[in-house]
Amino acid sequence: MEIPSPAAGSTRLSGFLKVTREETPVVLAGATMFFLLFTAYFMLRPVRETMGIAGGIENLQWLFTATFVATLVTLPVFGWLASKVRRRHILPWTFAFFALNLVGFAAGFRANPDEVWTARTFYVWLSVFNLLAISLAWSVLADLLAASQAKRLFAMIAGGASLGGLTGPILGTLLVAPIGHAGLLLLAAVLLTLSAGAAVWLHRWRDLNPLPEEQAAPRATPIGGHPFAGATAVFRSGYLAAIAVFVVLLAIVGTFLYFEQARLVAETFPDKTRQTQVFGLIDAVVQTLTILIQIFLTGRIASRFGVGVLLVAMPLAMVAGFLWLAAMPVFMVLAVIMVARRVGTYALARPGREMLYTVAEIEDKYKAKSFIDTVVYRAGDAVGGWVKHGLDVFTQQPAVAMLIGAVIAGGWAATGAWLGRQERIKEGARLQKTAAQ
Repeated sequence: MEIPSPAAGSTRLSGFLKVTREETPVVLAGATMFFLLFTAYFMLRPVRETMGIAGGIENLQWLFTATFVATLVTLPVFGWLASKVRRRHILPWTFAFFALNLVGFAAGFRANPDEVWTARTFYVWLSVFNLLAISLAWSVLADLLAASQAKRLFAMIAGGASLGGLTGPILGTLLVAPIGHAGLLLLAAVLLTLSAGAAVWLHRWRDLNPLPEEQAAPRATPIGGHPFAGATAVFRSGYLAAIAVFVVLLAIVGTFLYFEQARLVAETFPDKTRQTQVFGLIDAVVQTLTILIQIFLTGRIASRFGVGVLLVAMPLAMVAGFLWLAAMPVFMVLAVIMVARRVGTYALARPGREMLYTVAEIEDKYKAKSFIDTVVYRAGDAVGGWVKHGLDVFTQQPAVAMLIGAVIAGGWAATGAWLGRQERIKEGARLQKTAAQ
């Protein structure tokens, strides 16, 4: 019997995953970039979550509002940077700045670990860092990959993020005792620097394999424009405005469930150690399912059925989830819905949302995208937090908020369906333009 060669096995695996041999290094480098970034973030997220609960569930909306205000202040600075420096330098310079921030927080925690305002500042900082850093990493991929490549490769690259989301909490749990919170922050700074190195490699790869449109507009030149170009672009473009609406509805749905999770976990598990174990178990289940779906299903779904299916599937599932939770407001039901929402976000909605930018203009891939992913997202968080708090106070019936959440999720699904059609139209127009050249 003839034994298949390793090369033949690799070819069959590449065919199943729809990755060419030339694209394999790109997938590995992109996955590495996300793995290092998410490992750093998820090492630090438990610290932020503990601070949020310690401050009182009834005060969460204030932390969300502070995060929104901080994001409003940060985005013009990032817009200025994106206007002045080469595209290939935006991520490395931004990540280097964040790494220095982490070193500063580490010094503060070591000098006075019980300072409440340092803790609150770190909560807000990590919330801003999370969205801006992740958005910027996706901007690099949307800039470097063609739309046809993105549909096949984005989900597998995002698998690195899910693996980092699983590795980060494990590292944090194992290392927090021997090295402390300050040590975790310093380690995260190192991981962030290495993530920037992977992004630099991706830019060099594209230099050697330019896209057709890049031959006339090299990435070595600055994007130009003004610091507020991202916001103005969203208001001028119906397509970008619809993405913003999609993100706002996504954030509101997530905030409704986040607040409900805090309430039910506090009621069901009064012991803080037990709470941490529950959150850890949910994280482990979410990341494991997400990795499997991203690697084996998401790219195939996007290639065969289009981006719209990725954008609609999870909102429709949340409509059913909210109705179920309204009828049975118990922790086990919430746990199932939270797992479904987070898996759907990471494995379907997030890759689908990022694919929308592959047909956008260069400036929009960095500035408008960052504005939507940070300011708009945090605005949705803040609005969702205050609306959920108001409903709980005035109605004292959690089921009312869940029914309203179902309506919001329905609007979210409709917006995703419209965006899927528009992305298909724009991609077709771009392919025709390229063929004409």
